[in-house]
Amino acid sequence: MQDMTQGSISCHLLRYAIPMVLGNMLQLTYNAVDSMIIGKYLGEDALAAVSTANPIMTIMILGASGIGIGASVLMSKFYGAKDYARLKKEFSTTVLFSTVFSLIVFLVGLLLSERILRWIHVPEAAFSMALSYLRIIFVGFLFTFQYNILSSSMRAIGDSKTPVKFLGISCALNVTLDLALVVALGLGVRGAGLATAISEGVSVLCCVWYICRRVPQLQLRKGEWLVDRELLKDTAKTGALTALQQAAQPVGKVLIQSVINVQGVVAIGAFNAVCRVDDFACIPAQSMGSGIMTCAAQNRGAGSRERVKETLKKGLMIALLYFPFICAATLLLKRPVVALLTPDGSTEMIAMGAGYLSVKAWFFIMPCVNNAMQGFLRGLGRMKIVLIATVIQISIRTACVYLLVPQMGIVGEAYACMIGWLCMFFFETAYYFLAVRNRSVM
Repeated sequence: MQDMTQGSISCHLLRYAIPMVLGNMLQLTYNAVDSMIIGKYLGEDALAAVSTANPIMTIMILGASGIGIGASVLMSKFYGAKDYARLKKEFSTTVLFSTVFSLIVFLVGLLLSERILRWIHVPEAAFSMALSYLRIIFVGFLFTFQYNILSSSMRAIGDSKTPVKFLGISCALNVTLDLALVVALGLGVRGAGLATAISEGVSVLCCVWYICRRVPQLQLRKGEWLVDRELLKDTAKTGALTALQQAAQPVGKVLIQSVINVQGVVAIGAFNAVCRVDDFACIPAQSMGSGIMTCAAQNRGAGSRERVKETLKKGLMIALLYFPFICAATLLLKRPVVALLTPDGSTEMIAMGAGYLSVKAWFFIMPCVNNAMQGFLRGLGRMKIVLIATVIQISIRTACVYLLVPQMGIVGEAYACMIGWLCMFFFETAYYFLAVRNRSVM
């Protein structure tokens, strides 16, 4: 556990963010390996099938993590205030609520899978594989949701290391099962989906075991498995806003993917590869944003107003130091990295992806700033403002994609992304100076 209400804020943020960076890198490494296995052994059509289903899977995962983030802000506040009774009530309420919600999403997803794929213009050559993969992913979502809730609860009390350990187990199992089911048994993309679902189930079991053995603040007895109505209202309000905010990005990406899909299989494969690189590049900024959120919420619960304000300053400074390194690394390694993430001999796909990254590398400064500000606003409970900022960003980005990609190819999406990030930055900065900086943040 990590009490962020005392001691050096910079040290707390680094101690919190570094394990998250490693964990998210591990997760994305698995995702990249998954794409490599599918691309190398199953070919371009199978890779396109998984690539087109991934944005839908991302919507579900980020929606689940959004509810987890919203609940974790409340838990962090109670933990900072040393109100452990309300912390347990919030944990119980969130777990029970998320169980019911995940079942609803699972059933609706199975019923609408085919219609969703038709809506985003999945090519016929990849359609049947994409449908099989997506249906299995909806089954695995039952476990994905619970993992996000349990890991967010542990992070709320400052434990960002343990979820990473279980994520490592899950990723190692996932790669092993990919090789066994996709390569050895020849189950194709269905094998990749099954590997993901099984490994997520194992990660949930690990979280449950650890909480029951090692986390007294979250341990619940028989009579404590209850839903607190007042906390459920707060959780539903906070979680719904955060889930909408988290899901807004991938909803926009589904629309963006539909534009990319029209460009053909080569463009789909190249865009899938550069999206993997984008994900890696933004991890440290996102992890720092999460650390800022937890630190701000704990200190808000403790009534430490000055430490809340200091959290943003220290976090933003650390995040900006990261930009020169990721920009240089992307420019130097763009071609070999894209080659790793695409099928052998895909010269056109590699050239297209490398051209995209030559532009996008210079724009990675914006996630450093925006994630820090969003984490701070979440820690203050300003979920509505974060939602509005995200909707502004993804709406403008998507509109620009429709205008630029048909004219410029996938590199047009890089410029569209920068325009959206700038609009988000101006909105968040204006809100901070007008509504937060010179007023009580409590």
